[in-house]
Amino acid sequence: MSGTTSTLDQKLRLAHTASIAVVVLGFVFIVVGVIAWIAVSMKLRAEGITVSDDAAFLQGWPVAGPLTAYAQADIINTHALAISDGQTYAQLAQDDPRRAVVMNASFLRASLFTSVISFGIALFAVGVGVVSVLLGWVGSTLTKARGVAAAA
Repeated sequence: MSGTTSTLDQKLRLAHTASIAVVVLGFVFIVVGVIAWIAVSMKLRAEGITVSDDAAFLQGWPVAGPLTAYAQADIINTHALAISDGQTYAQLAQDDPRRAVVMNASFLRASLFTSVISFGIALFAVGVGVVSVLLGWVGSTLTKARGVAAAA
């Protein structure tokens, strides 16, 4: 019987250690996600971009988050299409003088959409971190409870 108890104790200790590691990893994900969110927001804010007054939403707001970046990217597309009579960069003739403006608009939109994706990844990291902390806490609680029951 003592061999079985010894093996069970080892497994419980291993499970408890793994649970603690998952909690620690979860906190790391949360911290990294928050730092990434803040860094992207600060970089966007430093650009001094304001959402255009004719944007679909958040007009006049400083671009510093995913919604404002999306709103500005959307209105840039609207303006570019208006300049090019509804044609995209690839559809314009190579000698069309509007092509450079439409190309710059495309680059700006891509940069803003990259920040939107960065915010999403940061939020995902925080979400994974929260789930990891919760799962680690549950695992730790269960292994402690199992250890008390096995000792009785």
